[in-house]
Amino acid sequence: MKKVDKKVADAYFRERVGWIIFFFIIWFIASYGLVFFAVPLTNFTFLGFPFSYYMGAQGTIIVFIILLFANAFVSGKIDKKYGINEERNEKISSEKKIDL
Repeated sequence: MKKVDKKVADAYFRERVGWIIFFFIIWFIASYGLVFFAVPLTNFTFLGFPFSYYMGAQGTIIVFIILLFANAFVSGKIDKKYGINEERNEKISSEKKIDL
């Protein structure tokens, strides 16, 4: 198996962790941030419901699903940027199983 240069691995890890922290911040704001501002947000309506109620009932779930897809998309881009190939990893793991 080809070893990855430490500088490349560190850069890859830093970029992945940075994006994960970014997605966690958005998730935190969507989930817990709305609880702190629930009273002022009741003045706004969305689809006929108070905005705080809508975000608690459906909005945070939609935000979470969007974050899952965004994370998958960004992860794929980062993997390509640093030369990580899923097909190559599957080939290597299947060769190891055969060798055993």
